[in-house]
Amino acid sequence: MDTALSIAIQKSGRLSEKSLEMIRSCGIDVNADSRVLKASASGFPLDFLFVRDDDIPQYVADGVADIGIVGRNEYDESGFDLEIVRDLKFASCRLSIAVPHDFEYKGLKSLEGKRIATSYPRILTRILKENGVNAEPVVVSGSVEITVEVGIADAIADLVSTGTTLKMNGLEEAECIYRSSAIMIARHDMKAEKKALLERLLERLDAVMLARHKKYILFNLPKDKLSQAASVIGGMKSPTVTPLMDEGWVSVQSAVDEGRFWAVFEELRRLGAEGILVMNIEKMTE
Repeated sequence: MDTALSIAIQKSGRLSEKSLEMIRSCGIDVNADSRVLKASASGFPLDFLFVRDDDIPQYVADGVADIGIVGRNEYDESGFDLEIVRDLKFASCRLSIAVPHDFEYKGLKSLEGKRIATSYPRILTRILKENGVNAEPVVVSGSVEITVEVGIADAIADLVSTGTTLKMNGLEEAECIYRSSAIMIARHDMKAEKKALLERLLERLDAVMLARHKKYILFNLPKDKLSQAASVIGGMKSPTVTPLMDEGWVSVQSAVDEGRFWAVFEELRRLGAEGILVMNIEKMTE
């Protein structure tokens, strides 16, 4: 029987959708019917387990799954010693302190002696200890926002996106104390054949992740401006340069960091670049 790598991902929700989107970008497809809890992929030896997000670290730690995609918050809260093989840089969120509007918050020291409701007591306790704050975490599995109003806690530490739910419950975000994004986790003692499959998968993932932050540009440029343009573009080892029929002009192709694109665009125009084309990149390596 052929060896396959097993991966645990969230069975539904935003993290599940983003995880499957990224994996499919790697040329790997799977039937993600919400009623199916286990499935095999086509295009790569990969078996899927669709489970609750907070169960994923346990599945990997116990060897039920070889790897998993989970929020860093769930991994840190689990306490398991696993390898973080990639920060996948999606599904970002933040854990914040939220207090009533009449609470005079002046930093974490304001929580000294207070009760703080949270679903992440391990993370909260570590942060309080690091900051020398003696407060009491109150563990709540859901509806953390209501705990202040009903007198269970003085403040909360909860995941925040827009802050709308906080406002509806008479709270305001006071301080972000922790940031999370999706990560891929694996056991430290993975067998050699599974490790080889993981390396193949990571190679595909890296190509997809790198491409998401790049733009491919093609433009015509006076040949005597080529050295200046190469300096402006930066990044890759060397742009591709092709002579044009018009003497003294060349066509230039390269990849540019998306965050720098408009600054590069403006500088290329200043150098006399014409016919600038910009395209998305599906996959790439450096």
